[in-house]
Amino acid sequence: MRYRKNPTLAGFAIPKDKVVTGIKVKLRRKRLEDARHDHTWQSDEELARLDAAPVLGVSFPLYLLDYTCQMHDSGLERYLAVDTLDGRHIGNCTYYDVDEKRGEAQVGIMIGERDYWDKGYGTDAMTMLVNHIFLNTRLQRVYLKTLDWNLRAQRCFQKCGFLPCRSLRKNGYNFIVMELTRKEWEKSRESKRGSYPIT
Repeated sequence: MRYRKNPTLAGFAIPKDKVVTGIKVKLRRKRLEDARHDHTWQSDEELARLDAAPVLGVSFPLYLLDYTCQMHDSGLERYLAVDTLDGRHIGNCTYYDVDEKRGEAQVGIMIGERDYWDKGYGTDAMTMLVNHIFLNTRLQRVYLKTLDWNLRAQRCFQKCGFLPCRSLRKNGYNFIVMELTRKEWEKSRESKRGSYPIT
């Protein structure tokens, strides 16, 4: 297994010209033209509820100004766009809270286009994100948190190999924390060899 020169996730990002391709989706670096979709999704009450986040309350011009500043500061390098194979932007995924000493990072995903819910797009995107992380870093664990009542999301993550490990209450919400270790990922990948491309 080959690693990048910098084996930690803190310095790891998909290059601008690289695309990670799965069975249903492609992951790529964020672009300025993604701002309109992101503003729409963050302003959506149902999506905000699923993400345990406040509904965005700023106009698109103000949002775009902040978005542009983040792009110049490389603040979005850990945020990746989820596209369909034919190039439609349908959501985002992310990795953050990188702890190099513990060898772990938190991941997350949001499919903003409802036409693509419950059709395997989120599962494919998370699988490709996890594959890309474990293939290009030496991190030993990735984890995520999902609302305890969001059974659909939990089923998706279980398909990707995540297992519940503890409960968490934060900001008035009850979450289930789920994890996937490198050891379990390697075992699962070996059993599914050929199902996903090496990226």
